[in-house]
Amino acid sequence: MGRYRKGFSLLLHHKNGSILFTTFMNNDEMRDMLIDYMGRGFLDNIIDLCKQDFSVLRFLPDMLGVENIRVRLGATALVEELVLQFRNELRVAVPGLIKLLKHENPTIRGDAASVLGMIKDQTAADALHMSLQDDHPVVREAALEALADMSR
Repeated sequence: MGRYRKGFSLLLHHKNGSILFTTFMNNDEMRDMLIDYMGRGFLDNIIDLCKQDFSVLRFLPDMLGVENIRVRLGATALVEELVLQFRNELRVAVPGLIKLLKHENPTIRGDAASVLGMIKDQTAADALHMSLQDDHPVVREAALEALADMSR
């Protein structure tokens, strides 16, 4: 019997509906691919992938936690695009986003706070309240706005 591998089976389709190729990816490969594709500007492709397989959303903190500004902006745009229709599915990313509130880079901490405010998951409220005491004013402002967004 073969060993079971945990990961993703990725199918890429041509516009006419035919399968171009299929491949199996483990979690690290999928995360790296998402970060790479987001950095190249393939936001629409990633949106489509997330709509087909919501488990991919658990990589959102990985995308938001990189230094590449294009990837972080794309990750934020991804949430903006999905949040109205798929707010519950986005909650899978909340624990990782809360961890990003402690990241060494204040821009990443602020981005995490903003995205948590968009998702409006109340389990993030305590962590956002703690971020109101952050040393960096941009993080404090983002946490305050996120808490205000969560109350709306």
